[in-house]
Amino acid sequence: MKNSKGFTNWVACLCLAVATIFAMGALCPPQAHAQVPARFYWKTLSDANAVPVIFNSISGNTNPFDPAHTPTAGAELDATMVLGGYARTFSLFDRAAMAAILLPMGRISGDITVAGRAYSQSASGFGDPMIEFDINILGPKAQKNIPDLLRYQPGLSIDLLADLAFPIGEYDNKKPLNIGLNRWYGRVGLPIIWQLGPWVPGRRTTLEFLPALWLFGNNNDYVGQTLKTDPMFQVDGHLTRDLTERLWASLDGVWYYGGKATINGVSGDKLNNLGFGLTAGYQINDNLNLTVGYKSTVNDSGAHDVRMDSFTVSLVYGWHQLVEGMRRLKE
Repeated sequence: MKNSKGFTNWVACLCLAVATIFAMGALCPPQAHAQVPARFYWKTLSDANAVPVIFNSISGNTNPFDPAHTPTAGAELDATMVLGGYARTFSLFDRAAMAAILLPMGRISGDITVAGRAYSQSASGFGDPMIEFDINILGPKAQKNIPDLLRYQPGLSIDLLADLAFPIGEYDNKKPLNIGLNRWYGRVGLPIIWQLGPWVPGRRTTLEFLPALWLFGNNNDYVGQTLKTDPMFQVDGHLTRDLTERLWASLDGVWYYGGKATINGVSGDKLNNLGFGLTAGYQINDNLNLTVGYKSTVNDSGAHDVRMDSFTVSLVYGWHQLVEGMRRLKE
């Protein structure tokens, strides 16, 4: 009886160890149009799956469905964005890898001036779907089984990622505000995780960075004109800390640089803006993770500075054959 109870407790602890990482936002497809969330690139068991539902309420002077974040002087825009998708982890050449697909949808409305003409409008519908591929290039090998999981510590971990959006979202060439962007775009980046201190649930601390370069194709039918955008450099940073085994928090920062927009040969200003935020995550159970966050730009007093603030709530449902099997043993 004693041994049976001990085995049950061991299984319960192992389930928690798996689920603590497995149900994190690490299995949530990228919030490509917003700041990348903390702990997104934490590694978990290969062959895990996740489906997220992410709600964003955003306001400012730029279209949040466009990762170029081109500001418009005097614009007042409000948007509601919902993102859904699917992600799967796997091993490739013994390295941890992830593939994901994300579909944004929602509405945007407000007042905006383009090429001297003022618009007051709204748009709604589905945006441009995006795919992402991420693979670890420095750090521990892929976690393929329980011993790998129990031994895992990220140490200094560096990934290589690539995103690509497909320009098939809803678009009206007579309006400057749209959910779809009518052009190809994507990014390449290097997610970095630096483990600080012990890797024990309830005591984990990380410093995380994601330097990335966004690349944009041309929109040749932007209210009858041609919109070009220079490459934009973006760096996301997070200092994260476990508060309990199930609750964690992070201080977040982001820097946007470049991304100068040109409309029919008339150039705007390049970005050089900072944003800060707070995030809290809670593991509801072995499969469900809740994350809440707020972010806002800070050096945004100039007419051509990006001004944007957002409130985000996300639910991620994840599953793995191993976790489900352990749960049956625990029962």
